[in-house]
Amino acid sequence: MIIKKRLATGALGLLAALACGLISPPAAMAGEPAPDSPKVELVLDVSGSMRARDVDGDTRMAAAKQAFNEVLDATPEEVRLGIRTLGANYPGKDRVAGCRDSEQLYPVGQVDRTEAKAAVATLRPTGWTPIGLALRGASKDLSSGEGTRRIVLITDGEDSCGQPDPCDVARELAAQGTHLVVDTLGLTLDRKVREQLSCIAEATGGTYTAIQHRDQLSSRIKQLVRRSADTPVQTPTPVQGAAQCAKAPYLGSGLYSDRESFGEHRWYRMRVAPGQELRASASVAVDRAVDPDYGVLLRAMTPGGQELVRGSEAGSGRTDVMSSGLRYPVADVDDDEDKTARTVCLELSQSFSAPASVKRAPGLPVELAVDVVGNDDPPADVAAFGLGRGWMLLGVLTVGGLLAGLLWGWLARWRVTVWRSN
Repeated sequence: MIIKKRLATGALGLLAALACGLISPPAAMAGEPAPDSPKVELVLDVSGSMRARDVDGDTRMAAAKQAFNEVLDATPEEVRLGIRTLGANYPGKDRVAGCRDSEQLYPVGQVDRTEAKAAVATLRPTGWTPIGLALRGASKDLSSGEGTRRIVLITDGEDSCGQPDPCDVARELAAQGTHLVVDTLGLTLDRKVREQLSCIAEATGGTYTAIQHRDQLSSRIKQLVRRSADTPVQTPTPVQGAAQCAKAPYLGSGLYSDRESFGEHRWYRMRVAPGQELRASASVAVDRAVDPDYGVLLRAMTPGGQELVRGSEAGSGRTDVMSSGLRYPVADVDDDEDKTARTVCLELSQSFSAPASVKRAPGLPVELAVDVVGNDDPPADVAAFGLGRGWMLLGVLTVGGLLAGLLWGWLARWRVTVWRSN
């Protein structure tokens, strides 16, 4: 009887194990990247100019192939990686056909190094340089999932098609609010190429790097791929500020994205209770050419228009982003007083302007970080008491000026008296 029970128990255990094996994913599947894994697509220019032999005595194409092989060997397991080409298939002179030449060489996913290297080995410098088209295609390749998304564009020339314009495409990608970053690597020091690749990178918060050596190309791509794996994902919540405080959206603590036209004022609202402190910062990205002088102003105000505190920043020359921030502590109250949270209006304005040839739409990218924290220490700054503007501040200044004038007059008379006596 005991033997039969043991056999029955063993059979049940075996069935359970089999069931778990059927339900649980196989070991190979368990090793696949999760849906929110970081994704990177390498976009490689395979146009005819890549035949140039100026990278450590070898062709640009040969240097790119070697770099890709080294990058594939070093890609972290958690990164889903893909490869897209532009100008790899059509060798003719038909502009329409050449400007459609972009395809995905290796799909975005867990890297099969042997298969990916074999695909790269087949590439030969061939055709045109439709960078704008390739960027749109790469964005679609990376569209699924919730992880970080990065495009690494490697090219030796500017877009040879014109439509769609690569800078406009980059702005479109940035306007989607999905935090898709485009990093650009230029295999030439040509000024026009540098300007176009810098424009693409700046529009999406990416970087531009001029490449002159084989080892530099490999190490830079590896660095960007690793950065995708190391960057924490925090996608801002899209929000649209209003033209006045009364119609502004209420924000909770978090990260928000918006768009603001040149010289525009946008309003948002927060609720801050006594004993709490509002902390806010705003960054305006410059994704296109602007005039040399500019500034960003962030103000906290009451619904009635009284300024509580402000933060401002100004600059001149070339910049990629301009930021400003503020802190507004609300004094605590006694137990028998009203502790209802008060509304604080946040006004964000900027003084960017641009030449007439620069497109105005969409507006400049704005990122707004707001938080409300406990304020254990009694506020030491006058902003906590609403002295930023109004009759109270005017009275303080008047009394202070009167006392200072009386003191200065008394000192002057005393000095004259002493001088006459001597």
